[in-house]
Amino acid sequence: MRVLLIGANGQLGTDLRRTFEAKGVSVVPLTHADADVCDSGRIGEIVSSIRPDAVVNTAAFHKVEECEKQPERAYQINSLAVRSLAQACERAGATLVHFSTDYVFGGGKGSPYEVEDAPNPVNVYGASKVSGEHLIAFNIGKYFTIRTCGLYGLAGSSGKGGNFVENMLKRAAAGQPLRVVDDQVLTPTYTADLARTVLELMQTTTYGLYHITSGGQCSWYEFTCKMLALSGSSTEVSPVRSDDFPSPVKRPAFSVLSKNKLYGIGLERMPHWEDALDRYLQARRARAASG
Repeated sequence: MRVLLIGANGQLGTDLRRTFEAKGVSVVPLTHADADVCDSGRIGEIVSSIRPDAVVNTAAFHKVEECEKQPERAYQINSLAVRSLAQACERAGATLVHFSTDYVFGGGKGSPYEVEDAPNPVNVYGASKVSGEHLIAFNIGKYFTIRTCGLYGLAGSSGKGGNFVENMLKRAAAGQPLRVVDDQVLTPTYTADLARTVLELMQTTTYGLYHITSGGQCSWYEFTCKMLALSGSSTEVSPVRSDDFPSPVKRPAFSVLSKNKLYGIGLERMPHWEDALDRYLQARRARAASG
Protein backbone atom coordinates (compact mmCIF):
# COMPACT_ATOMS: atom_id res chain seq x y z
CA MET A 1 0.00 0.00 0.00
CA ARG A 2 1.22 3.49 -0.88
CA VAL A 3 -0.09 6.32 1.30
CA LEU A 4 0.16 10.09 0.91
CA LEU A 5 0.13 11.42 4.49
CA ILE A 6 -0.88 15.07 4.84
CA GLY A 7 0.30 16.62 8.11
CA ALA A 8 2.99 13.98 8.53
CA ASN A 9 4.91 15.91 11.22
CA GLY A 10 1.93 16.63 13.48
CA GLN A 11 0.90 14.82 16.64
CA LEU A 12 -1.37 12.30 14.91
CA GLY A 13 0.61 12.29 11.66
CA THR A 14 3.78 11.23 13.46
CA ASP A 15 2.14 8.15 14.97
CA LEU A 16 0.36 7.31 11.72
CA ARG A 17 3.65 7.38 9.83
CA ARG A 18 5.42 5.28 12.46
CA THR A 19 2.60 2.72 12.51
CA PHE A 20 2.26 2.53 8.73
CA GLU A 21 5.97 2.11 8.09
CA ALA A 22 6.28 -0.55 10.83
CA LYS A 23 3.70 -2.59 8.89
CA GLY A 24 5.47 -2.16 5.56
CA VAL A 25 3.26 0.60 4.19
CA SER A 26 5.03 3.01 1.82
CA VAL A 27 4.46 6.54 3.15
CA VAL A 28 4.90 9.74 1.17
CA PRO A 29 4.97 12.45 3.89
CA LEU A 30 3.55 15.87 3.18
CA THR A 31 3.86 18.83 5.56
CA HIS A 32 2.54 22.38 5.41
CA ALA A 33 5.97 23.46 4.19
CA ASP A 34 5.54 21.16 1.18
CA ALA A 35 2.02 22.30 0.29
CA ASP A 36 -0.89 24.18 1.82
CA VAL A 37 -3.96 21.94 1.98
CA CYS A 38 -6.02 24.96 0.88
CA ASP A 39 -4.05 25.17 -2.38
CA SER A 40 -6.39 22.83 -4.26
CA GLY A 41 -4.41 23.07 -7.49
CA ARG A 42 -1.13 22.09 -5.86
CA ILE A 43 -2.72 19.31 -3.79
CA GLY A 44 -4.46 17.97 -6.89
CA GLU A 45 -1.16 17.90 -8.77
CA ILE A 46 0.53 16.01 -5.95
CA VAL A 47 -2.22 13.39 -5.71
CA SER A 48 -2.25 12.99 -9.48
CA SER A 49 1.52 12.57 -9.75
CA ILE A 50 1.99 10.22 -6.79
CA ARG A 51 -1.09 8.08 -7.52
CA PRO A 52 -1.34 6.75 -3.96
CA ASP A 53 -3.66 3.97 -2.90
CA ALA A 54 -4.85 6.22 -0.07
CA VAL A 55 -4.56 9.81 1.05
CA VAL A 56 -4.64 10.34 4.82
CA ASN A 57 -5.48 13.90 5.82
CA THR A 58 -4.69 15.10 9.35
CA ALA A 59 -4.66 18.81 8.47
CA ALA A 60 -7.26 20.88 10.33
CA PHE A 61 -7.92 24.26 11.89
CA HIS A 62 -8.69 23.01 15.40
CA LYS A 63 -8.08 25.97 17.70
CA VAL A 64 -11.67 26.26 18.88
CA GLU A 65 -11.47 29.86 20.06
CA GLU A 66 -9.75 30.97 16.86
CA CYS A 67 -12.42 29.25 14.77
CA GLU A 68 -15.02 31.52 16.38
CA LYS A 69 -12.92 34.56 15.48
CA GLN A 70 -12.04 33.35 11.99
CA PRO A 71 -15.02 31.35 10.70
CA GLU A 72 -14.03 31.86 7.06
CA ARG A 73 -10.65 30.24 7.70
CA ALA A 74 -12.28 27.42 9.65
CA TYR A 75 -14.55 26.58 6.73
CA GLN A 76 -11.74 27.02 4.20
CA ILE A 77 -9.52 24.44 5.92
CA ASN A 78 -12.05 22.10 7.52
CA SER A 79 -14.60 22.06 4.72
CA LEU A 80 -13.71 23.54 1.31
CA ALA A 81 -10.15 22.19 1.26
CA VAL A 82 -11.52 18.79 2.23
CA ARG A 83 -13.96 18.89 -0.68
CA SER A 84 -11.13 19.61 -3.13
CA LEU A 85 -9.06 16.81 -1.62
CA ALA A 86 -11.97 14.37 -1.95
CA GLN A 87 -12.39 15.35 -5.60
CA ALA A 88 -8.67 14.87 -6.25
CA CYS A 89 -8.78 11.42 -4.64
CA GLU A 90 -11.84 10.44 -6.65
CA ARG A 91 -10.10 11.41 -9.89
CA ALA A 92 -6.99 9.42 -8.90
CA GLY A 93 -8.91 6.39 -7.67
CA ALA A 94 -7.47 6.80 -4.16
CA THR A 95 -9.22 6.20 -0.86
CA LEU A 96 -9.52 9.29 1.35
CA VAL A 97 -9.00 8.95 5.11
CA HIS A 98 -10.05 12.08 6.99
CA PHE A 99 -10.41 12.96 10.67
CA SER A 100 -13.37 14.68 12.26
CA THR A 101 -14.34 15.39 15.85
CA ASP A 102 -16.65 14.73 18.78
CA TYR A 103 -17.51 18.44 18.57
CA VAL A 104 -19.97 17.70 15.77
CA PHE A 105 -22.39 16.87 18.60
CA GLY A 106 -24.08 19.24 21.02
CA GLY A 107 -23.60 17.19 24.17
CA GLY A 108 -27.21 16.85 25.25
CA LYS A 109 -27.74 13.13 24.62
CA GLY A 110 -26.23 11.86 27.87
CA SER A 111 -25.19 8.51 26.40
CA PRO A 112 -22.53 7.66 23.80
CA TYR A 113 -23.26 9.08 20.37
CA GLU A 114 -23.73 6.58 17.56
CA VAL A 115 -22.49 7.22 14.04
CA GLU A 116 -26.12 7.50 12.95
CA ASP A 117 -27.02 10.27 15.44
CA ALA A 118 -27.69 13.62 13.81
CA PRO A 119 -24.90 16.17 14.33
CA ASN A 120 -25.78 19.26 16.33
CA PRO A 121 -22.63 21.39 16.67
CA VAL A 122 -22.61 24.26 19.15
CA ASN A 123 -19.57 26.11 17.81
CA VAL A 124 -17.93 27.09 14.51
CA TYR A 125 -15.28 24.42 14.75
CA GLY A 126 -17.85 21.65 15.03
CA ALA A 127 -20.00 23.13 12.27
CA SER A 128 -17.06 23.40 9.89
CA LYS A 129 -16.12 19.77 10.53
CA VAL A 130 -19.69 18.59 9.91
CA SER A 131 -19.63 20.45 6.61
CA GLY A 132 -16.40 18.68 5.69
CA GLU A 133 -17.96 15.31 6.49
CA HIS A 134 -20.89 15.97 4.16
CA LEU A 135 -18.68 17.22 1.35
CA ILE A 136 -16.57 14.08 1.51
CA ALA A 137 -19.61 11.82 1.28
CA PHE A 138 -20.92 13.84 -1.67
CA ASN A 139 -17.68 13.88 -3.67
CA ILE A 140 -16.04 10.46 -3.27
CA GLY A 141 -17.10 6.85 -2.96
CA LYS A 142 -14.08 5.32 -1.23
CA TYR A 143 -13.55 7.15 2.05
CA PHE A 144 -13.14 6.67 5.78
CA THR A 145 -14.19 9.66 7.87
CA ILE A 146 -13.09 9.10 11.45
CA ARG A 147 -14.47 11.04 14.39
CA THR A 148 -12.21 11.03 17.42
CA CYS A 149 -11.55 13.25 20.43
CA GLY A 150 -9.11 14.45 23.08
CA LEU A 151 -5.96 13.41 21.22
CA TYR A 152 -2.57 13.18 22.92
CA GLY A 153 0.66 11.66 21.62
CA LEU A 154 4.41 11.76 22.04
CA ALA A 155 4.86 14.28 19.25
CA GLY A 156 2.70 16.77 21.12
CA SER A 157 0.36 19.10 19.32
CA SER A 158 2.40 21.88 17.74
CA GLY A 159 -0.67 23.85 16.70
CA LYS A 160 -1.89 24.04 20.29
CA GLY A 161 1.45 24.45 22.02
CA GLY A 162 1.49 20.95 23.50
CA ASN A 163 -1.30 18.50 24.24
CA PHE A 164 -3.42 18.46 27.41
CA VAL A 165 -1.28 15.85 29.17
CA GLU A 166 1.96 17.71 28.51
CA ASN A 167 0.46 21.02 29.60
CA MET A 168 -0.85 19.57 32.87
CA LEU A 169 2.39 17.77 33.68
CA LYS A 170 4.41 20.90 32.95
CA ARG A 171 2.26 22.95 35.32
CA ALA A 172 2.43 20.24 37.97
CA ALA A 173 6.23 20.11 37.70
CA ALA A 174 6.29 23.87 38.21
CA GLY A 175 4.37 23.45 41.45
CA GLN A 176 1.25 25.17 40.21
CA PRO A 177 -2.08 24.02 41.69
CA LEU A 178 -4.40 22.74 38.98
CA ARG A 179 -8.06 23.62 38.44
CA VAL A 180 -9.71 21.35 35.88
CA VAL A 181 -13.31 21.13 34.68
CA ASP A 182 -15.34 18.15 35.84
CA ASP A 183 -18.49 18.84 33.82
CA GLN A 184 -17.15 17.96 30.35
CA VAL A 185 -17.19 14.21 29.75
CA LEU A 186 -15.41 12.60 26.79
CA THR A 187 -12.81 9.94 26.01
CA PRO A 188 -9.21 11.20 25.72
CA THR A 189 -7.47 9.15 23.04
CA TYR A 190 -3.83 8.07 22.62
CA THR A 191 -2.74 8.70 19.03
CA ALA A 192 -0.63 5.51 18.89
CA ASP A 193 -3.75 3.42 19.52
CA LEU A 194 -5.78 5.48 17.07
CA ALA A 195 -3.13 5.01 14.37
CA ARG A 196 -3.13 1.23 14.80
CA THR A 197 -6.89 1.01 14.42
CA VAL A 198 -6.93 3.40 11.48
CA LEU A 199 -4.56 1.10 9.60
CA GLU A 200 -6.77 -1.90 10.42
CA LEU A 201 -9.79 -0.03 9.10
CA MET A 202 -7.97 1.00 5.93
CA GLN A 203 -7.31 -2.65 5.17
CA THR A 204 -11.06 -3.21 4.81
CA THR A 205 -13.39 -1.97 2.09
CA THR A 206 -16.18 -1.13 4.51
CA TYR A 207 -16.11 2.57 3.67
CA GLY A 208 -17.96 5.31 5.50
CA LEU A 209 -18.10 7.20 8.78
CA TYR A 210 -16.65 5.74 11.99
CA HIS A 211 -15.97 6.64 15.60
CA ILE A 212 -12.54 5.70 16.97
CA THR A 213 -11.53 6.67 20.51
CA SER A 214 -10.08 4.96 23.54
CA GLY A 215 -12.50 2.91 25.62
CA GLY A 216 -14.54 4.23 28.52
CA GLN A 217 -15.25 7.83 29.46
CA CYS A 218 -14.16 10.44 32.00
CA SER A 219 -14.18 14.13 32.76
CA TRP A 220 -11.07 16.22 32.21
CA TYR A 221 -10.77 16.35 36.01
CA GLU A 222 -10.82 12.54 36.33
CA PHE A 223 -8.31 12.27 33.50
CA THR A 224 -5.97 14.72 35.24
CA CYS A 225 -6.24 12.95 38.59
CA LYS A 226 -5.32 9.63 36.97
CA MET A 227 -2.47 11.27 35.07
CA LEU A 228 -0.95 12.72 38.23
CA ALA A 229 -1.36 9.47 40.15
CA LEU A 230 0.38 7.48 37.42
CA SER A 231 3.14 10.10 37.32
CA GLY A 232 3.70 9.97 41.07
CA SER A 233 2.86 13.64 41.42
CA SER A 234 1.39 15.06 44.62
CA THR A 235 0.22 18.27 42.93
CA GLU A 236 -3.16 19.48 44.12
CA VAL A 237 -5.96 19.38 41.55
CA SER A 238 -9.38 20.91 42.16
CA PRO A 239 -12.59 20.20 40.23
CA VAL A 240 -14.31 23.26 38.81
CA ARG A 241 -17.23 23.99 36.51
CA SER A 242 -16.90 25.19 32.94
CA ASP A 243 -18.54 28.46 34.03
CA ASP A 244 -15.46 29.13 36.15
CA PHE A 245 -13.50 29.58 32.91
CA PRO A 246 -15.47 32.20 30.95
CA SER A 247 -15.17 31.54 27.23
CA PRO A 248 -16.92 32.86 24.12
CA VAL A 249 -17.00 29.29 22.82
CA LYS A 250 -19.63 26.77 23.88
CA ARG A 251 -18.39 23.19 24.24
CA PRO A 252 -20.41 19.98 24.48
CA ALA A 253 -20.82 18.78 28.07
CA PHE A 254 -20.92 15.14 26.95
CA SER A 255 -19.24 13.97 23.76
CA VAL A 256 -18.48 10.28 24.25
CA LEU A 257 -18.51 8.44 20.92
CA SER A 258 -19.91 4.92 20.56
CA LYS A 259 -17.72 2.48 18.63
CA ASN A 260 -20.50 -0.01 17.90
CA LYS A 261 -20.13 0.38 14.13
CA LEU A 262 -16.36 -0.12 14.34
CA TYR A 263 -16.68 -3.29 16.41
CA GLY A 264 -19.56 -4.47 14.24
CA ILE A 265 -17.20 -4.97 11.30
CA GLY A 266 -14.90 -7.12 13.41
CA LEU A 267 -12.13 -4.72 14.42
CA GLU A 268 -10.40 -5.14 17.78
CA ARG A 269 -11.73 -3.23 20.75
CA MET A 270 -9.85 -0.07 21.67
CA PRO A 271 -7.89 -0.11 24.95
CA HIS A 272 -9.49 1.66 27.92
CA TRP A 273 -8.38 5.27 28.40
CA GLU A 274 -6.67 4.43 31.72
CA ASP A 275 -4.54 1.74 30.08
CA ALA A 276 -3.75 4.04 27.16
CA LEU A 277 -2.69 6.87 29.47
CA ASP A 278 -0.44 4.54 31.47
CA ARG A 279 1.32 3.33 28.30
CA TYR A 280 1.70 6.91 27.04
CA LEU A 281 3.36 7.99 30.29
CA GLN A 282 5.66 4.95 30.19
CA ALA A 283 6.67 5.79 26.60
CA ARG A 284 7.21 9.40 27.64
CA ARG A 285 9.54 8.32 30.47
CA ALA A 286 11.40 5.93 28.18
CA ARG A 287 11.98 8.69 25.64
CA ALA A 288 13.25 11.04 28.35
CA ALA A 289 15.62 8.36 29.69
CA SER A 290 17.07 7.72 26.24
CA GLY A 291 17.83 11.40 25.79
